[in-house]
Amino acid sequence: MFTWFVAKRLFSQGGSNERASRLATGIATFGVAIGLAVMLVSVAIVQGFQREVESKVLGFGAHIKVLNYKSLGQQEYSPIVIDDSITSRLSAIPNVASVARYCIKPGMLKTDANFKGIAIQGIGQDYDRNFICSHLVKGEMPEFTDSVNSGKLVISQAMAREMQVDVGETIYAYFFEQTVRARKFTVAGIYKTNLTDFDENFAYTDLYTIHRLLGWDSLQYAGAELRLYDFERLNETLMSVVNEVNRKQDAYGEYYSSVTIRMEHPQIFAWLQLLDMDVIVILILMTCVSIFTAISGLLIIILERTNFIGIMKALGARNRQVRHLFLNYAMLIILRGIVLGNVLAFAIILLQKHTGIITLDPEVYYVEAVPVLVNWWWVLAIDLGTLVISALAMIVPSFVVSNITPAKSIRFE
Repeated sequence: MFTWFVAKRLFSQGGSNERASRLATGIATFGVAIGLAVMLVSVAIVQGFQREVESKVLGFGAHIKVLNYKSLGQQEYSPIVIDDSITSRLSAIPNVASVARYCIKPGMLKTDANFKGIAIQGIGQDYDRNFICSHLVKGEMPEFTDSVNSGKLVISQAMAREMQVDVGETIYAYFFEQTVRARKFTVAGIYKTNLTDFDENFAYTDLYTIHRLLGWDSLQYAGAELRLYDFERLNETLMSVVNEVNRKQDAYGEYYSSVTIRMEHPQIFAWLQLLDMDVIVILILMTCVSIFTAISGLLIIILERTNFIGIMKALGARNRQVRHLFLNYAMLIILRGIVLGNVLAFAIILLQKHTGIITLDPEVYYVEAVPVLVNWWWVLAIDLGTLVISALAMIVPSFVVSNITPAKSIRFE
């Protein structure tokens, strides 16, 4: 308690008249604050970016797909029976939120100005429309069904610009097999997600139209899309799906298989995981910066207070007590740096969250502004980690006081 009391008095004096002590304290505090702020902002940006991109990829593709074994890795889908029995069994699997049948047909959009090859996905009333609706920039998302030809099409903004069409205008789609088949659509909605690979290739219409174009039997579809309540339990749920349908045959002798969104787009998820390595590097570098500035400040303060150390020893203080005194002093510097670092970090995070002042090229980064996400567990871990690691790093330089003798230090100038 004595060393803590003295340390607080010294700290509250701000170095008294010793200019070097005041400067060293300020630099050490500033170094800890900047290092901590960079760590907190970096983690918030990386986690926000990971969440934003992952949510867009998951919005386009189902968490798990049940499809024909022959369709794996192929551009063209082979049909598989998805009847009420299959959908009921899949819906009964724990963590499965919804099951939706779908069909996909490659084709070509054409106007008087241009043409473009795309994949048109047919969706029904059981399809989760929330993602596309949340990214509509014009028009609306029709109530597509599996029993009525709507004659409507939802395309991306990139497609609309390339084809020079707008909501309410007519566009033709051509499908090539033994013969060319054409369908007339009205553009009902235009969406934009900034995921170039998806925006450039996917359009949506009703399941009824695409199913008839494929010419499959009434219960045959490209597959079923499963969305989960908890994506973190993806692998666990996949095993349940595998046990339920994989390697089983439908009425036409076709084998069921299943695939996750991670398997379909491994390059995107691998890239997102690599960002964790960037965070680790930043955390290590900024921790080193904080430790270096704190150690430098402590050494300067000790040397500046040589007379004080000599007097303390002459009055009977032991080396251990003096070390504890300066360790407590360093802890106060670190704590103030942590508080200032948190204030600075959250000011930057809130500014970015509410204004989007820092922008990005959406064609490269998939988002228009730097996304941020505050994870309070990470904030607590970084604050405590900085405090503990910095405090431990102060132990070695505190031993400098052991070499200071009262006889010499009292006369020290």
